Amino acid sequence: MQTVTLDHLTKRYGGRTAVNEISLTLGEGVYGLLGANGAGKTTLMRMLCGILEPDGGRILYGSSDIARLGEDYRAMLGYLPQDFGYYPDFTALEFLRYMACLKGLTRTEADHRIPALLGQVGLAGVGKKKIRAYSGGMKQRLGIAQAMLNDPSLLVLDEPTAGLDPKERVRFRNLIADYAKGRTVLLSTHIVSDVEYIADEILLMKQGRLLQRGTVEQLTAAAAGQVWTLCTDEATAVGLERVYTVANLHHTAGGVEARLITSDPPAGAKAAEPTLEDVYLAHFADEEGQ
Repeated sequence: MQTVTLDHLTKRYGGRTAVNEISLTLGEGVYGLLGANGAGKTTLMRMLCGILEPDGGRILYGSSDIARLGEDYRAMLGYLPQDFGYYPDFTALEFLRYMACLKGLTRTEADHRIPALLGQVGLAGVGKKKIRAYSGGMKQRLGIAQAMLNDPSLLVLDEPTAGLDPKERVRFRNLIADYAKGRTVLLSTHIVSDVEYIADEILLMKQGRLLQRGTVEQLTAAAAGQVWTLCTDEATAVGLERVYTVANLHHTAGGVEARLITSDPPAGAKAAEPTLEDVYLAHFADEEGQ
């Protein structure tokens, strides 16, 4: 399979740099893109899909610039934006047949792919139902199906699990883990658990830059000595949130167990094994809610 290379990729909006000199190579497997709102994840994905032109740098598919590949590149690409467009009076079957036509699939290819995909995303029994009657989670699953319709070798998914319940998210993770064999999947999400168990590599993006990358094991190992637990009383627990990044407060009959992310723990704290969520909070707690 071909690799995808981002070479000093940059995008600016007025005086703000949304994506700043990002260079990386994506090969086979699942890449989880994590970052707070405004980190530049969506802008990066839109450039990767050819929707936005970079102000600097380039994107290569194999050894060819995607700007020169044009339709040949788009034929190998599947994309689910945060808010994908659909026709509410279409049924799922009609919508996917329409999308298949736009993607250049033959009638035979569409007739083969559509029923299989509807089954994979759990919509097999409601394919003839109008999309306007779908729940938010069902619409999102339909969006995932349309992104995979042309059997792309590069699948780009921007917040694909928004609106999915826990059972649907498990189905999605299993689907993506199977699909990524021999392909490249880039998945952006705010839900750390969506990528923790299926991503071959995690990409942490902050303020337009690639902050850190590595496997879950590498990133959590690098956070050793930064995560602590402290058993304390209710009043002290309230004060901790003013001083430390608090990942969790667990109230028990004997008091409160606080999970803290800090390099300077309070007296009595015990070292804890870091998780990917701890790594995320260590980097982005100061940006959440902005």
